[in-house]
Amino acid sequence: MLEGRLTGPPTEEQSAAQVARFEGLQMSDVLARWDELVPRFAATIDSFEVWPAVLDVATHEQDIRGALGAPGGRHADVVRLGSDRLLTWLEPPAPLRVVVEDGAYDLGPDGDDAIVLRTDRFEAFRWRLGRRSRRQLADLDWTGDPSPVLDHLVVFGPAPTDIHE
Repeated sequence: MLEGRLTGPPTEEQSAAQVARFEGLQMSDVLARWDELVPRFAATIDSFEVWPAVLDVATHEQDIRGALGAPGGRHADVVRLGSDRLLTWLEPPAPLRVVVEDGAYDLGPDGDDAIVLRTDRFEAFRWRLGRRSRRQLADLDWTGDPSPVLDHLVVFGPAPTDIHE
């Protein structure tokens, strides 16, 4: 982003190129580079709406927690507010009602027979950002056939394999 190559969510190719740039470096070298870039990155995110950066950090925190088997932060403000933003941005091709523990989102085109998904904010946060496989998405608590919307639920993904947290 700081070098102008990233103007939206990264493509698979951009992510692969970033991994390749750092491949073979010692973790201390990667962390030193991050420390060097923090002031410029902070100034950049301060200059525009910070949702992408905040969501990225919160997502990777949960990735790390999952990898370490140390769940937590599932009811944090960033998950609640992030899930709200991510659900609001969802544009399915068929009427969809997503019901979470403290509200509901009526999404997509108007229609009488909305597909209904019952979930919670943490799960919505995770599946919207590609942390669930297509099978896991299909296995969520649906009323109606979810097939018209399954491929439109995620910003990145779905995950190629099941993710259990």
